[in-house]
Amino acid sequence: WETCWFKVELSIPQAWAGREVHFVWESDGEGMVWRDAQPVQGLTKEGEKTSYILTSSLKESEPHSLTLYVELACNGLFGAGKGSMIAPPDPDRRFTLSRAELVIFNKDVYELLVDLEILLDMAQLLGEENQRSFQALYTANQMINMCDVTDPSTFPAARDLAAAIFSQRNGESQHTIHAVGHCHIDSAWLWPYEETIRKCARSWVTVVRLMERNPELTFACSQPRLISVLWQAQQFEWVRSWYPGLYAQIQEFVAKEQFIPVGGTWVEMDGNLPSGESMVRQFLQGQLFFQEQFGRICSEFWLPDTFGYSAQLPQLMRGCGIRRFLTQKLSWNLVNTFPHHTFFWEGIDGSRVLTHFPPGDSYGMHGRVEEMLKTVKNNKDKGRVNHSALLFGFGDGGGGPTQKMLDRMKRMSDTDGLPRVQISTPDRLFSVLEKESSQLCTWVGELFLELHNGTYTTQAQIKKGNRECERILHDVEVLSTLAVARGGAFQYPASQLQRLWRLLLLNQFHDVLPGSCIQLVVEDALQYYTEIRRVGARLQEEAVQSLCRELLQPKAGSTESTLVLNTLPWERTEVISRTGPAGTETLALVTVPSMGYAIVREPLLPPQPVAVRKQEDGSIAMENGVIAVCLDMMGRLTSLRVGDSERESVPAGCYANQFALFDDVPLYWDAWDVMDYHLETRKPVTMLLKPLEITLAGGLRGSASFSLQIGKSSTLTQEIILDATCPYLRFLTQVEWKEAHKFLKVEFPVQVRSTNATYEIQFGHLQRPTHWNTSWDWARFEVWAHKWLDLSEHGFGVALLNDCKYGASVHGNILSLSL
Repeated sequence: WETCWFKVELSIPQAWAGREVHFVWESDGEGMVWRDAQPVQGLTKEGEKTSYILTSSLKESEPHSLTLYVELACNGLFGAGKGSMIAPPDPDRRFTLSRAELVIFNKDVYELLVDLEILLDMAQLLGEENQRSFQALYTANQMINMCDVTDPSTFPAARDLAAAIFSQRNGESQHTIHAVGHCHIDSAWLWPYEETIRKCARSWVTVVRLMERNPELTFACSQPRLISVLWQAQQFEWVRSWYPGLYAQIQEFVAKEQFIPVGGTWVEMDGNLPSGESMVRQFLQGQLFFQEQFGRICSEFWLPDTFGYSAQLPQLMRGCGIRRFLTQKLSWNLVNTFPHHTFFWEGIDGSRVLTHFPPGDSYGMHGRVEEMLKTVKNNKDKGRVNHSALLFGFGDGGGGPTQKMLDRMKRMSDTDGLPRVQISTPDRLFSVLEKESSQLCTWVGELFLELHNGTYTTQAQIKKGNRECERILHDVEVLSTLAVARGGAFQYPASQLQRLWRLLLLNQFHDVLPGSCIQLVVEDALQYYTEIRRVGARLQEEAVQSLCRELLQPKAGSTESTLVLNTLPWERTEVISRTGPAGTETLALVTVPSMGYAIVREPLLPPQPVAVRKQEDGSIAMENGVIAVCLDMMGRLTSLRVGDSERESVPAGCYANQFALFDDVPLYWDAWDVMDYHLETRKPVTMLLKPLEITLAGGLRGSASFSLQIGKSSTLTQEIILDATCPYLRFLTQVEWKEAHKFLKVEFPVQVRSTNATYEIQFGHLQRPTHWNTSWDWARFEVWAHKWLDLSEHGFGVALLNDCKYGASVHGNILSLSL
């Protein structure tokens, strides 16, 4: 990720007067040309950007001698891996500069070649049944016959032949493609966050150069977090000092409505795993940015590359002023083809948004004939709408549009036999679609991506950090708000909380929270979580000190007491652990009101203490008057009953809390995927290292612990806890994971029959089938959930809760949590 600098001294020959002169630079690494201390051109070999235009027509008054600087990075468009495109960084990889030349650009030859490319594509792709394919073929043949490569004066007549074909117009019913420049830049993926700053600058300075030469070009830029690299947020001052000239130029093109901010969120976040509050903050921070910088909020939610879309998103969008949505990722479905490209998407509360998937199934088109024909042919909503989007430009690692892409599409603007292509804007496209929307279909519920199911579980520490930090920020805000409401000198820590939220939101980017990124990014993300925990703990302590100062002052003669706070909106009665006078840990049963506090002096006595007893066969029974459980020597649950009920929750002959190991060798990408066939490799974990033993003998709390060996070299230790008055059993699990290409789950078979299981999602829940009747059902063999999943029938059910996991499944009567 280092960069090196080249000083380039140029002297343009006088004989080149009137010619277009380019500085050509070809290297494996991405580069940036600087001139007069300003960035002027991004250079990316994979993005077909290998030259900087010094002059379009050399004049006597222009400088013939000048000095440029090239900043060359030790990474390509897709990072610094070796071999396949998606590879971890290779510390031994070398980057080569292969060309550095001053050249005359022959525009006549270039234009002739683009003409021929379009004609040959028409001839090949329109098919033998289409007379236009033959017209294109014979025109190209005539052009070749007419051209003498040694005599440039023959070129204009040949180009006239091509122009005659391109000027033959379409009928009024022809499909219209709205082409929008695009450059998807992952905030972090195969490169760290810091490299993204340079990728933004390289890509966007190139877009600015193109806009100067092509005033019709429009460019949709999502992710305010990336724009903020130039305009706002944490790096505002730093990057403004790096790229002040570029900063000013982009603002000019925004004012001209060529550089078009879209998106509505702080980053292009994962569409499944962030909590409801986190998703609201993504929209809040994104929309605040648009309002502050451009005087308007965004009406389009732009999320082309995340791994599925929660059924709660339509309600959140509408609540944040957004009524339009664009993505394309469901074209990656491995099993079922999604039936629409333009439709209304309805969320769990009935909110609807107009949704469009570009029918070309990509956000990185190159403006070729093949892509235009695919856009029309592939469109699933023919007859309902006659307009669609085409996003063109190199993406993922940046790059963006090129001049050749624009020149191809100029020839296809209204050419008989091809769809009508116009450079457009997202607003123009959606405005037309809204007018045509009376016949559109509605899709209700989640947009589930039938691929990348492994991202619900990959990188367990990132998943744990996200959930913990979401909880920390909730508690800090609740306590700080109460402290402000109580009055006094307490100042709400708005700026500090915004900084912490923005760190958390950044880590929810769709290749970071899912875990589909390189190790360097994981290390950065874990550091951000550590910072949120550290500062969050301090802010929480300050709020508590202000809120409860009098309560925290010990009074003379009073007995030792503990202040207990409840930041949730319902009364809670729980067993807590507190430090006694001698520094020893003691337990207490306390009741704390909703959003309130309690002072614990004399602990409550439970109506029935926890009883723990070891049976002759080595199993352990625990009960507290609410539930009764039985555990075998391997920690497996053989019985779970509620109170005095005779209803058994665990089926006869089955074990709940059963750990199982699966082979995990996906078809494509390790970090992203787990395939349905992994279920055929199930092996119950039965290697006992330490049998179940009682660790707390009862009273306020009973517990037992055991250890297992998993696979060849991993270990698992678990403590199973039952507290007084508590209606659930807790499992504290510690895994030392050293396996490769393995997948660990824990299973809970239950005596419940239902065709649907219920899963928590953002601000609500979703039901999914427990059977595999159809291909749509079995494609969801591994799904995501937030804090709970539940299998219930009339009058009875069992729920499985967690504090840091997202991958889950319920098939038949087995609840499974992916660890």
